[in-house]
Amino acid sequence: MPALTPEQLEHFETYGYLHVEHLFDPVAVIDPVMDEYDGVLDTLANELQEKGEINSTYDELGFGDRVTKVYAESGKNHQQHFDFSLPQKGIVAETPFWAGPAVFRALTDPSLLDAAECFVGPEIYSNPVQHVRVKVPESVAPRDEDGNVIFGATPWHQDIGVLTEEADDSDILTVWFPLMDTDAENGCLQVLPGSHTGQIHTHCPGAQGLQIPESVLGTEGARAVPMKRGDVLFLTKHTVHAALPNNSERIRWSFDLRYQPAGQPTGRSSFPGFVARSRSHPETELHDPQQWCAMWRDARDNLAGELDPTYNRWNSDHPACA
Repeated sequence: MPALTPEQLEHFETYGYLHVEHLFDPVAVIDPVMDEYDGVLDTLANELQEKGEINSTYDELGFGDRVTKVYAESGKNHQQHFDFSLPQKGIVAETPFWAGPAVFRALTDPSLLDAAECFVGPEIYSNPVQHVRVKVPESVAPRDEDGNVIFGATPWHQDIGVLTEEADDSDILTVWFPLMDTDAENGCLQVLPGSHTGQIHTHCPGAQGLQIPESVLGTEGARAVPMKRGDVLFLTKHTVHAALPNNSERIRWSFDLRYQPAGQPTGRSSFPGFVARSRSHPETELHDPQQWCAMWRDARDNLAGELDPTYNRWNSDHPACA
């Protein structure tokens, strides 16, 4: 039985996004990831306490309240400790990341790949431009010297806008899902239906990353997409979307993944992807989470101390960014 119906696929083709409810079992897929991140946070909290950056490890609290306390008291965002990717610049030998086995199993969950196969075909490659995002309430979130929330609301953008030109012809699918229920109050995604049929917009550097300037984008008709655990949101690489600010008292915790047909450029060639499914050559599939983690360690070692690669095709000097 196909993972998605013809009506669902038609919706995706027409509007550039598809929200599928109850695609996978959150107990089987998400709970192990959450347990794994409890350990990551425990290590981080103990390191910060030893450095005197926080007074307590807050180990009596659950993950959401604990990470919020750690961020607020340290005055820093520690996103990179949880992420299963590397930053675009400033990579050193000690740059933290987390590529654990529960995360790997989530990326290769059969239900998720069954759905992805409906969009990209039977030879599925896991694109390395992927992230976990832990967003604490903006009321207590760390801020930069200009008063901007560090790692807050995500501005309007297209996912192709953060890739190099080599991926312009690649059929990249964005797969987004929350680890905890998300809504408009705690920062769910919002999309512009039908925005995937246009061009690649100019993306200007900003406090929250690359963003499409308001001068070239109309956001009338934007639709917020609240989601439950086990739900998945699929987007094309051209679909314009954003994330609302977290105005709640709870975290917003999500996975942002990408899949594409094997053999096509990823737009981030210095980062490691892998064959998640191959109907024609199953022997090429990666099934070892330790090997996946080692691939990221090797990438970090290769990039450490080198000049930062250029991933963005626009800069603040572009006329649209003035």
